[in-house]
Amino acid sequence: MTTRPAIYFDDVNERQTLFHRRSFLFGGIAGVGILALGGRLAQLQLLEAGRYKMLSEHNQFQFLLTPPPRGLILDRTGVVLASNRPDFRLLLAKDEHTDIDDILAKLSQLIPMDGARRALLADDIDAAPRKAPVTLMEDMTWDQFSAVNARAPELPGVTADMGEVRVYPFAAAFAHVIGYVAKVSDRDITKTGPNSGPIMLNPGFRIGKQGVEKSFDLDLRGKPGAHKVEVDVKGRVVRQDPSGDIPATPGAPIRLTLDADIQNRALEVFGEDSGAAVMMDCRNGDVLCLFSGPSFDANQFVKGMTRPAYKALEEYDHKPLYNKALTATYPPGSTFKTMVALAAMEMGIDPGRTYTCGGVWNYAGRPWHCDKVHGTLNLHDAIKTSCDIYFYQIALEIGPQRIADTARKFGLGGTFDIGIPGQKPGIVPDPAYKRHAFPHDPVWHGGETPNMGIGQGYLAVNALQLCVMCSRLANGGVALEPRLVHAIGDQVQPSGAQAPPLPFASEHLAFVRAAMASVANDAGGTAAKTVQLGLGAVKMAGKTGTAQAHSYGGGHGAHGATGAWELRDHAWFIAFAPYDDPRYALSVLVEHGGFGADAAAPKAAELMRVALLKDPQVRSRIEQPLPDIAAPTSPGSSLFMNSPSVPTASQALQKPVVG
Repeated sequence: MTTRPAIYFDDVNERQTLFHRRSFLFGGIAGVGILALGGRLAQLQLLEAGRYKMLSEHNQFQFLLTPPPRGLILDRTGVVLASNRPDFRLLLAKDEHTDIDDILAKLSQLIPMDGARRALLADDIDAAPRKAPVTLMEDMTWDQFSAVNARAPELPGVTADMGEVRVYPFAAAFAHVIGYVAKVSDRDITKTGPNSGPIMLNPGFRIGKQGVEKSFDLDLRGKPGAHKVEVDVKGRVVRQDPSGDIPATPGAPIRLTLDADIQNRALEVFGEDSGAAVMMDCRNGDVLCLFSGPSFDANQFVKGMTRPAYKALEEYDHKPLYNKALTATYPPGSTFKTMVALAAMEMGIDPGRTYTCGGVWNYAGRPWHCDKVHGTLNLHDAIKTSCDIYFYQIALEIGPQRIADTARKFGLGGTFDIGIPGQKPGIVPDPAYKRHAFPHDPVWHGGETPNMGIGQGYLAVNALQLCVMCSRLANGGVALEPRLVHAIGDQVQPSGAQAPPLPFASEHLAFVRAAMASVANDAGGTAAKTVQLGLGAVKMAGKTGTAQAHSYGGGHGAHGATGAWELRDHAWFIAFAPYDDPRYALSVLVEHGGFGADAAAPKAAELMRVALLKDPQVRSRIEQPLPDIAAPTSPGSSLFMNSPSVPTASQALQKPVVG
């Protein structure tokens, strides 16, 4: 009997039901997944598209910091003393695949690069952080710049671009006061503060190292900008995007009170001589000249001076790197006699008192010398002829304390806030100083006072201090403060005329001014033959000074002006003009120059002429119309026969001077 399969409908229905349930279950799960994926895609593409676009661009684009244009430094009339110029330069940013030797070998075919230079650059590149650009060359010519760019695909990591470099048009004349900028060293970088930013690693960035450039570095720096560039996966620049650049903010300009014409004239008149010149407007304290010579080319320091060149400057005995206007101090010599004379009159000593100079004066068991036999003198004539024997004796009567107190009120022994570092206060000695400085011999001996009376002994001053002293004498009694910086950006700095009056009688100040006028103009004055301005009625008043560099007789000849240079006396001259209406005061030092009247006074006259001729009110006095030569005169008569006699300098200054 044949058996046939049986179909049970209940079993089929049960299997179909199970299949449908599973299909719905898996379909639901798949649907939920698709919905979730779609929702996420919608969120990414619609809601968060901007955020991810920014992140994508951040991975694709970078911002390279660019140094800002450094602020200009100007003189008081707007003459540019420090500016910036374009600079074609060659940079290399290495990565892990950079073959330094191969790249330098290829570059040596395009630009000058000997073996020693290649070895030095290789060391710099090895020491630099990865991707930090290293400067290979600056001041490339256009041909070199073009050649490197043409072969850029063969030079991975090498970039030839245009930056800026600092330039000093009057480098030597202003080197000590303006200073210079130079590359950032490891010592300059700090963990916090303005010197911690990434711009410090930029190869084109420079910071101030001396003078105004250093003191006002943050004002002159400005704020860096950035170039937007596209990079590949290895961080190499593939193109630039100028539309995304962030402009830099230029540094603030610094306007000084200096006068470029006077400062450059100082460079000319000093030549190879060593010394300093400082000039002030004795009405407001503005410093018109702050010169130290011999000087150096500040532009050489911007790119980095070679060791042999720096060593040559450092070892030159005239010390061109040393600021002799602020840092170097010397005995003031006979210029200090003005302080002794003022102290004497304030003490009540009659300026008519006389002493007799026979060329030698014996005191404390030793002879004290004078350069001439002056005979019997009063105080006025003692200043005019610079008689040492007169001041030996009057200083003994005054005593060191009164002399020191007077000198300090005129700025000696102190420093001034002129905005740049490097000042040394020098020494104005008194018994307290002796006790502190010489504990093994703390007593002030009687023989030390005569030395102080002629500006020798422990006394030490700088050229700025003597100029301040002369300015305070000339202006009629205001304790002027010197001002070097006129404005930082738009912020004008306080005037030096905002100072208290000096506690001295006006007639005593006028007496000293009259004696200084006689020094430069009357017969017998120590500088009368060497400081004539040739400006008609406009005359100068002054005081010579010759300071021993070592010991009495260290130099040879008259006033120690011959012999070995380093043993000669130092030459000083202080002056103000016009003597009947003081406007400008100055001090001039010629290191180891010998006699002040011969070495320093003529230089002072040249500088004063520049200042006076640039002053419109003074020029109006000089440029007087000639007399009418067509006017009839009787035979033998003179155009000036009936004119009042011309007074001497001392007579002209008997009236009070208004500063």
